[in-house]
Amino acid sequence: MKTIPVKFEAEGKWISAKIGVDETTINLPEPINTTILIKSIDDVQQKKNIITISVEENIYRIATVPKALVILKRVILMGCSGYRLRAYFMSPAIRGGVMVNDAEWEKGAITVLKTGIWFVSQNHQICIPVADVAAIEQTQREVQGTEKEVVKIDHVETGDVSTSFVLCPPTTLKVLYNYLTDATKGISLEGELDPLSSQVAMLVYSGMDTHSIEGMLEKSPRDIEAIYDRMLGLGLVEVVQTRREVKLTTKGVRFVTEAVKPPTL
Repeated sequence: MKTIPVKFEAEGKWISAKIGVDETTINLPEPINTTILIKSIDDVQQKKNIITISVEENIYRIATVPKALVILKRVILMGCSGYRLRAYFMSPAIRGGVMVNDAEWEKGAITVLKTGIWFVSQNHQICIPVADVAAIEQTQREVQGTEKEVVKIDHVETGDVSTSFVLCPPTTLKVLYNYLTDATKGISLEGELDPLSSQVAMLVYSGMDTHSIEGMLEKSPRDIEAIYDRMLGLGLVEVVQTRREVKLTTKGVRFVTEAVKPPTL
């Protein structure tokens, strides 16, 4: 059993301690004093150097240094209760429509949990949040000069649309595709967009700002705001900036009037 120095959250505060970890259990000391069966862990989330572990209704938060965190995550991801299979992956392969320069196929595993799709290899542990998945597709991609069936995952990453690929034997590829499709079905659009709203969505996707959209579609700010409201209601967009509309006060008008007067001789 390995011993890892950590801080874990208990009774509303962070406790410094050493925890015991092996391939089947994680032992947390007082005041929690419990043994977590790794096979009972059904979700893992990471934010900076903190991982949150879910075991049914129980939540455990553990913080540690990056090197120890890599060891802890590997043990959990390779033994938890999620759907898991050995595979090759490339993540991300494309970012913002451009091939990633150092992207390469890595041998490892894919683990699908409640909130994330995890790729684990000798050198990397990459998580695609389920909420950020835009599309799942079974398609073909050239691998070492041969067309291979792969699973393509489109996902949003720091504001850009990225693409990752998974390669595994044909007998399990369809199973993986079906499982990923089922795991991400909650992201499907519930409701419909009219043609104009769909056009606005495409323009936003292309990176166009609101003022430019208004000009291209010849629509008023009020019209575009109404479309944004519908898209917000469907969960298709989020507000990143609120534009101010202003008009001059009497004091402002007086300032401008004085500013444009020709200088007196």
